Amino acid sequence: MLVQEIIAKKRDGSELTAAEIAFMVKGIADGSVGDNQLGAFAMAVFMRGMAMHERISLTQHMMHSGRVLNWQDMHLHGPLLDKHSTGGVGDKISLILAPLVAACGAYVPMISGRGLGHTGGTLDKLESLSGFDPYPQEADFKRIVKQVGCAIIGQTDDLAPADRRFYATRDVTATVESIDLITASILSKKLAAGLDGLVMDIKTGNGAFAKDATMAAALAQSIAQVASGAGVPTHCLITDMNQVLGHSVGNSVEVQESIDCLLNPDHADPRLVELTLQLAAHMLTIGGLANTCDQGYTQAKQALHCGAAAEKFAQMCHAQGAQGELLSASVFTSMPVNQPILATNSGYITHMDTRALGMAMVSIGAGRRLTTDQIDHGLGLTRVMGVGAYVQAGEPLAMAHTRDQAQLSLLTQALQQAVTVSEQPPATQPLVYKTVKTQGVTA
Repeated sequence: MLVQEIIAKKRDGSELTAAEIAFMVKGIADGSVGDNQLGAFAMAVFMRGMAMHERISLTQHMMHSGRVLNWQDMHLHGPLLDKHSTGGVGDKISLILAPLVAACGAYVPMISGRGLGHTGGTLDKLESLSGFDPYPQEADFKRIVKQVGCAIIGQTDDLAPADRRFYATRDVTATVESIDLITASILSKKLAAGLDGLVMDIKTGNGAFAKDATMAAALAQSIAQVASGAGVPTHCLITDMNQVLGHSVGNSVEVQESIDCLLNPDHADPRLVELTLQLAAHMLTIGGLANTCDQGYTQAKQALHCGAAAEKFAQMCHAQGAQGELLSASVFTSMPVNQPILATNSGYITHMDTRALGMAMVSIGAGRRLTTDQIDHGLGLTRVMGVGAYVQAGEPLAMAHTRDQAQLSLLTQALQQAVTVSEQPPATQPLVYKTVKTQGVTA
């Protein structure tokens, strides 16, 4: 079997066999497929697409290109469930959701990532906690999941290594925006965790990777079908990312908001709480811990309001090395500059350029331009006003927490330009647009 023949076959629009895909993935992982050949293969897939059986085969072989976790020796008494988000600004839901679902009887071995582009990363947020270790040994990871019910770790080098090389090539060959390859990239890593069920939060809007509903729906349908075809039942929720999720953007500020939400959900951002509960409801239903999503929603709400989820969060963080009293003391240390960013006009907030706001945070050091950049966990925005809120000129749009006045000035200009204020209130937009399963789509 020759690599160039496989490339030519896909270039000409033919479907690849499972054996041909297995040969390509093995070559990607062991280096026998050259960079130029990998780039050509990526472009052929980008231009010609893949049939569903090809996507499933590519995902499964990339998943098995490295270590796949096996939990049989742990004798767990509940389903292994996870959630993945395609990324947004202020998206701290994983910090609340993992302990919440664990408090309802599931096991959540969450493998998360760092910030990418304008979107924040769960690992970056958790590393703002002193002592937190995102890379425990496999035995320790499994022990924490069994004892606590959840753990949040980063992707190790031996987890889906073919995807790591494939993605790096796609990033420099203008082939990132391929539904086929995005599906395989996301799922090869998630399914390597040995899951019984998965829920995807596919964000759409000006602060999301999938900026329009058409792309979001296509990605959701692909992920649901491929994951289920690979043996892992999956639900995809297409959710709104046209404004900051919650009231904060940053790393330690988002951890603090997550803790505040776990301790006092009645005073948290309603959109943040509602989306967390809806995602939890689907996870519990997939895992067989609830008969319906309504029942799962009720179970999750009870676990959140009784404090069980907050206790799980503290146990998880301490088991992974975090220090201090997380539930009784602030994890956010005040920065040298803590000042409000003021509205220049009175009216209703009708639009927010969420991506621009996320990029402004990256530009001052709260995120990375390069993978080697060090981030400043203390930088952040809090009390961010949402779309639909009414503000008077001179009132705060948000509180900025920066190291110096130059960072404050940049954030001030970015937020004031990102927010559109009008006399009339905006039309209410749904938080969840659609739910996609292998059986179909529901509103």
